[in-house]
Amino acid sequence: MVDVAVTLVLRFADVGIATYASLRVVGEPATTVTWVVAEPDLVAALDQLSTALPDPRVSETRRDAVERAIATGPFATPATELAIARTLGAQLLVPAAWQLLIDCVASPRAALFVSPSARLARVPWGLLAMPNDDGYRLLELVDVLMAAPSNIIHSARTSAGWGDRHDGPPLLILDPRVPGQRPDSARGSVLGRPSAETSLAQHFTELMQRRSVLPDASSAVELFRRTDADRPWLGRQLDRQPSRLLFVGHATAADGDVGHADRAALHLADERPLTAADLMSTKLPMPPRIAMMACASGGDYQFDEATGLVAAMILGGAQLVTATLWSLPTAAGYRQFAPAAGDHDPMAEAIIAVDRAHEEPHGGRAVNRWQREQMRRWRDGDTDASPLYWAALATFAVDGAR
Repeated sequence: MVDVAVTLVLRFADVGIATYASLRVVGEPATTVTWVVAEPDLVAALDQLSTALPDPRVSETRRDAVERAIATGPFATPATELAIARTLGAQLLVPAAWQLLIDCVASPRAALFVSPSARLARVPWGLLAMPNDDGYRLLELVDVLMAAPSNIIHSARTSAGWGDRHDGPPLLILDPRVPGQRPDSARGSVLGRPSAETSLAQHFTELMQRRSVLPDASSAVELFRRTDADRPWLGRQLDRQPSRLLFVGHATAADGDVGHADRAALHLADERPLTAADLMSTKLPMPPRIAMMACASGGDYQFDEATGLVAAMILGGAQLVTATLWSLPTAAGYRQFAPAAGDHDPMAEAIIAVDRAHEEPHGGRAVNRWQREQMRRWRDGDTDASPLYWAALATFAVDGAR
């Protein structure tokens, strides 16, 4: 007898000033729990969350925001992080919803698909804690995945299956050199000077010893800071049908005040950023799994028409997309404001973890496993396991991918 994991769906919708929510078990409509998130609670929770994230608030510079997030914000210590996790858990989920989640705890672990409203787009759902003495995290009860926007799921697309592609070479786009940008400028290096001695280079060296990778390179160091990784180059690499794609670099989040999700963009070694609109219009064939370790690359849900970078990847054929909900501080930035970190590189640790997870049979669940490991390290007092990195990861899945 084969055990089948339970699937739940958590959905939020902003209607005027009210935010409606529901939690249901797929195939069991009688289990549905519905509620309304009180406006004062929602505003308070989101304001508290914004003080935790390394994105500038009013009058802050980016440097100020990174310093606040690392040194003084709610994600600076396990105690203050737990407090905000409990607050979010109490204000966004009602007791009946928590009870339904507990009732679904089983082996294999249940999968929860979250479809947030625009105002809740940057909530790190797995981090939420039960508002009681147990304090279980959502991530401990279920695997937390993001549901792709319904307008994307129902659009015409041809998906590339992992089963058909998993033996192919991964496409690695690592910190491409944006023209005209010095290494220390706003669009400069994310990963620092390439060196065979770094943990990232050693990870990719080991990967290259096990299998071929794209682009063709004689050493792992040649994968970093490439100057040829422009639009035509990307098209040629994708035509070689890679098994998956890992992008580490700069992304530009679309302006939520403008309301055009398709303006979100990746920065290649190109004069012009590659927008979500560009990806959708050119219909580049995407591999089944994609990881975008770039600033707020998973921000699709901030818009009523969720057609951002994640949507573009899914429309191009991807079935599993791991992206970030906010900007990840570079290793240099983290060390500057966390002196106790020494030479620890949390950015590299997150990149390696996601890269390894996407090699697993169930890539999204593997990302969740790493997040749980990090969360437990953090809870036990290991401040090297900062939630600024593990809680930022969100994995979107379609077509039954997990």
